[in-house]
This record gives sequence, structure tokens and C-alpha cells, in this order.
Amino acid sequence: MNEWFLILAVLFPVILAVGIPLLPFGKRVHMELYTELVVILTSMMVLLLLLHTPGELTVLRFSEKAAFVLELDGLGRVFAGLIAVLWPIAVLYSFEYMSTQERERPFFMFYVMTYGITLGIACAGNLLTMYFFYELLTLVTIPLVIHPFTRAAVLATRKYIYFSMGGAALGFMAVAFLLRFGENAGFTPGGILGGEAAGVGRNLLLLVYVAAFLGFGIKAAMFPFYSWLPDAGVAPTPVTALLHAVAVVKAGAFAVIRLTYYCFGTELLSGTWAQKTVMGLAMFTIVFGCSMAVKETHIKRRLAYSTVSNLSYILFGAALMTPAGLFGGLCHMVFHAVMKISAFFCAGAIMHQTGEHYIHKMTGFGRRMPWVYGAFLISALGLMGVPGGCGFISKWYLAQAALENGSTLAVLGVGCLLASALLTAIYMMTMMVRGFFPEKDFDMTSIRHVKDPGWQMIVPLMLFSAAIVVLGVCSEPLGNYLTSVVSSL
Repeated sequence: MNEWFLILAVLFPVILAVGIPLLPFGKRVHMELYTELVVILTSMMVLLLLLHTPGELTVLRFSEKAAFVLELDGLGRVFAGLIAVLWPIAVLYSFEYMSTQERERPFFMFYVMTYGITLGIACAGNLLTMYFFYELLTLVTIPLVIHPFTRAAVLATRKYIYFSMGGAALGFMAVAFLLRFGENAGFTPGGILGGEAAGVGRNLLLLVYVAAFLGFGIKAAMFPFYSWLPDAGVAPTPVTALLHAVAVVKAGAFAVIRLTYYCFGTELLSGTWAQKTVMGLAMFTIVFGCSMAVKETHIKRRLAYSTVSNLSYILFGAALMTPAGLFGGLCHMVFHAVMKISAFFCAGAIMHQTGEHYIHKMTGFGRRMPWVYGAFLISALGLMGVPGGCGFISKWYLAQAALENGSTLAVLGVGCLLASALLTAIYMMTMMVRGFFPEKDFDMTSIRHVKDPGWQMIVPLMLFSAAIVVLGVCSEPLGNYLTSVVSSL
């Protein structure tokens, strides 16, 4: 396939998204059809790229090592395929949710643009190109976070910008360092540092790696740089679902994997204080995020803290720096995206239909919203790691990889995974019990106005619920592909 198809897939949604606020749509449904068509066509282009293997495309060359390069390798295919499947479904859900919101057209413009920019991260052929799209992702998501224009949204956006700028600075250090000391500028399995880098001292190399890990880890909400994520929950649910499940946070985890396995290389990092530092931070974040979720009473903030915890599952797998660890991390990157976007969309449907945001006010809602709460229950069981859901598969592989690693820190990581499973059961099932089993003296007539939303919300929830179960009982095809990605390293 022509390599230029790579840049077409990235630019297509970005350019056509500009037409959403500019074109004179006679009816709202026309705008919906245009938006959905742009996203579906983009996903079809991604599918063609996944079925065929385009070569490397050098768009611009600034120097011998610095160039703007697009290439879709095995790891990029995982991320590109994930967003290509989820984005059209998320847009469909958004139509009903945003029907009561102001500034709807600018919202969908940036929403579709974000798709193209995230594809750019997946298709980046080197660290410089990935960094470029990584920062563009911050810029196009700022209008989405601030969309309500409330005081809380403004403050959350300000924090998001501050944290992103700090992460950008740390990440740029790695970009400059690797351009200077790398043997080449591309993503190479095993790393790109050459013999010249040995002259700067191993500890300096490790320090740059840890700084870059933290920088890219900010978007993955790793402790202590996590607080922007729960605050960003003030944005509309279609935004928080993609921010917390797919686009921004998974871009952070994806960048960390690129940095570890394709830039610095595990041969340099394994067994060092740098590996122990990042692994320890990931383990702490796993338990910390769950603990914060247990005591949180706002439904979206509770799910946000759950995301803080689950993202560090992926970082923990990457930090093990073994093939089994990376395999478990990639499994969880895919499975968590499906489970968490479903959970957020369930929360958004509840808030959209009832206006309630706090869990203690949702008593009995499960009986009035059986479709939404049924999907919510499936996502909850998946996140808990109950067998039959896809969450069990990824958590099993991560625990197995940690035990195979054999180090004391890795074995302690298994304890963190078990503690997280228990805490996840507490903060998810309390919502289910309150929704399905109200107290005997509860007056159900007080919530007679509560009901399931329309088909544009229900259909995505059913699709995600089915995916959670199907991936849980038939994960072998995906597992085989992820094995091939890992074996290339």
C-alpha cells in the first residue's frame, strides 16, 4: 500500500472536522451523519492499513537524525486498531448526550480532530514525530475539557495544561538526548542508544530515562502526577470516557512502552535503580488509585481514580521489562479501554437521564434503568477481574509475568494486584448493590422519572458489554497477535 495513505488517514479527520461548525447543515441529523461518516471512513482507512503493511514515510527531514516519519509497526497497529474500533461507537453515543449541551458543533469538531491526532501517535515512526503528535493531543483536548466553561472546568483545564507542560518538558529532554546519542532516530526493538552514549555515564542515561518515564507518565496519571485526571471529569462524559479510557491516558502508556522497549532498551535498564524506581511508583499508584476510588462519592471521579489505578497496571507490566510483562501490559491496555469506556458511558447515561452525580443519590436506579445498569454490572465484573470478563485475562498474565520475573519487588507487585482487585470489588459493587437492591422502606415512586436513555446511548453500551464477554472467553486471536508483537523485541 502506498505510504502516503498513512498521512491521509491522520489528516482526513483533522481537515474534515473543520467542516462541522462551518457547513450549513439544515438539520441536526445532517450534522450527525456527516460527523459519523467522517469517523467511519477514517476507521475504514485504518482497517486497510492494518490489513496491508505500508512502508516508512519520511514527510520532512530536518537533519540526518531529526525527521518527521510515519510508520505503522506491530505496536502501533495495536493502538491504531483500538481507537479505530472505539471512536465510531463513542461518537454515536455522543449525539444523544450532547443534544442538550451548548456549543455542540465546536465540540464535535475537536472531538473528531482528536481522533486524527491520536492516530498520529500510533503511526509515528520515531520519538520526534510521536512527541509532536503527543503535544498536539494536549492542544486539541484543551477545548474539550473546558467545554462547559464553568469555574470548575476552567480550573481543571488550567491544571491539565500545567501538568501537560511539565510532562512535555521532561519528555523533550529524552527527545533531545536520544537525537544526540542514538544510533538512529527510528523506533528500533531493543533500543537505539549507540556506543557514544556510554561516554556520558550509565547513571545519567538512567536519570534521563526516569525523567522521561515520569514526563510521559503524566498523561498516564501516575503518582504523584495524577490529580489532573479526576478534575478533568467536569468535561462532558464523551470527553472523559475517551480521555480516561482511550486517547490521552493510553497515549501516555503507549509512549512509555515506546520509550522503554524501542528507545532506551531493556538491556540497559533491567535490574537498575531506574527500573526499580518506575516499577515501585507504578505499584504504589495501583493501590493508591483504588484506595481513593473507595472513598470517592462522585460517580465520575470514582471511575477516574479507578483509571489512575488501572493505567499503572500497564506501566507495571512495561516496567517488568520482560516479554511476559509487556504482553500482560498490552493486554490490559486493550481490555481496560473497552471496560472503562463502557463504565464511563454508563455513568454518563445515568447523569444525563437523572441529573444526579453522587452515588448515594442513585438508590434504586438499577431497577429503573435495567439496560444501563446491566452494562454497568458487566463492566464492573470485568474491572474486578472476575473470570469470564476480559479483565481477568490481562490481570492473570500480569501476575504470572511478575512471578516469572522473580525479583522481590515484582512479587510484591502481585500483592498490589490482589489488593487492587479487592478494592475494585468494593468501589464497583457498592454502586451495583445500591442501584439494584434499595432498602425495604425506600419509596420507588420517588424515582419514577428515572428511565433508560435512547438507542444512541444503549447500542454502544450493548456493544461494549458484548466485547467484554467475548474478549474474556475468546482472547486467543488477540493474544496471538500480541505475542507476535512482543516476540519482535
